[in-house]
Amino acid sequence: MNSSVLYALIAAALFGASTPLAKLLGADVSPVLLAGLLYLGSGAGLLLVRCMRDRGWKRSGLSAGEWPWLAGAIAFGGVLGPVALMFGLTLTSGATASLMLNLEPVLTALLAWVVFKENADRRIVAGMLAIIAGGVVLSLPSGQGANDTGSWLGPLAVAFACLCWAVDNNLTRK
Repeated sequence: MNSSVLYALIAAALFGASTPLAKLLGADVSPVLLAGLLYLGSGAGLLLVRCMRDRGWKRSGLSAGEWPWLAGAIAFGGVLGPVALMFGLTLTSGATASLMLNLEPVLTALLAWVVFKENADRRIVAGMLAIIAGGVVLSLPSGQGANDTGSWLGPLAVAFACLCWAVDNNLTRK
């Protein structure tokens, strides 16, 4: 098996496990603190990898015009999105939140299509509609689960997190 495929499968498995794990970790921690700690750990790990790869600190090479795009990506993808997800996890089950996270690629493609005028044919639109319909049907509040409050506030917070990450994805395309 190609090592790139193996890395992609490992990344997908870790991403799939991250929401239920965050739900368990966040039982007694505020959503803002947990989001901050998770992203701080991620940033510290990436800083370490970058310093090892570059054999020390090197400038990013971003031009002055690229810094506002990066600031927007950090605000949406590194602050608002994680906080919204952790808040949503306090109000909904980890399984529902995991299903709702399928909205991120749909919203990313929708923003790219509407704002940046990227192409989207009928098959792409049909696939996005199928993802949305499946996520909505599978995450309908039932009131039966221990972590399900029966309200839409949790899933809406997770959907807002997906929108934040969609904005982040489109801002970093520059």
